[in-house]
Amino acid sequence: MLTILRWITIAIGFSMAGGTLLSLSGSPHWFVRGWDFPRVQIALIAAGSGVAYGVLFYRGEPFDWAFLGIVATCVLWQLYRIFPYTRVAPERVKWSRGGPSAEGRRLRLLITNVLLENTGHDRLLRLVREADPDLLLAVETNERWGRALEPLATAYPHVVRQAQENYYGLILFSRLPLLESRVDFLVQDDIPSVHVAFELAGERIVLHGLHPRPPEPLRDQDSAPRDAELVIVGKAISKAGDQPTIVAGDLNDVAWSPTSQLFLRLSGLLDPRMGRGFYNSFNANNPLFRFPLDHVFHSNHFRLVELRRCPSIGSDHFPMLIELSYEPDAPAEQPETEQEDGDNEEAREKLEAQADAARTGADRPSTE
Repeated sequence: MLTILRWITIAIGFSMAGGTLLSLSGSPHWFVRGWDFPRVQIALIAAGSGVAYGVLFYRGEPFDWAFLGIVATCVLWQLYRIFPYTRVAPERVKWSRGGPSAEGRRLRLLITNVLLENTGHDRLLRLVREADPDLLLAVETNERWGRALEPLATAYPHVVRQAQENYYGLILFSRLPLLESRVDFLVQDDIPSVHVAFELAGERIVLHGLHPRPPEPLRDQDSAPRDAELVIVGKAISKAGDQPTIVAGDLNDVAWSPTSQLFLRLSGLLDPRMGRGFYNSFNANNPLFRFPLDHVFHSNHFRLVELRRCPSIGSDHFPMLIELSYEPDAPAEQPETEQEDGDNEEAREKLEAQADAARTGADRPSTE
């Protein structure tokens, strides 16, 4: 029995180490990119296997040292990747200094993946009334959700709607007049994104609302479309120059993934969760496997007033609420995220991977 338990412990430890190695690969395959998500769980499971082996089976033999060394390296690497999002790490975005000068400079944004099948419309309406955001971005919205949220149009008269039945519809409600608005299909013709501009404290603010398709096994979907969409938006933000900008939505990617980190470097945006916690938003129905998939990134023109995960509305995602303060002196102490050598090459490779995937899909015979 102990022999079997020993080999189970070894298998668990090596599988966690193997998954960690896979995550270092640039492959967009869903199985590879899936290892980007559960870094906390991988660290805990690997540490558990190492402790169990050390207590029950360690004899000081070379294999024992090798196994424990591999497991320890795995745990340390995972902790290194998630450390910036722990509360002991430095805060990337500073708290707002407030005061009378902040009046008229604050912006409240609520984002939520409503879950298309969810019928808890009243729960979202109640949350909007309680949270009182200036803008609401709701994704996975179809015509039924659009009708259910229509009462919001009184307080939020500026609306961009793109209802769809494929889990990728979206609606943006704003109480602030929109200077411009458009819905784009940046990578795939059934995956929309919303792009608007509005005025805050006399400044033109740009908001990009995204919900790219995730890598997942059911349709053998890799991460190429998601990665390409983030690269396209990141490069567009960089090209726009010194423009106050916010990117929000369910990005179907964790904050610490290579693609999310590349996006921050390409765009120069900041992640206000860094130094404050994970703010895991998915899966609302499974407390053991939750990841930060719903994001708000912003340029360094803003300081943070509030950031919180809201109560469940019956979806598999928790809504996220953020309040930002536009403060012209903020960039002096919040430098934008800098690009690294090789970022443009990596971005080009991700765009080429999506182009190749699109050609392969176009060449594949239809099964319909």
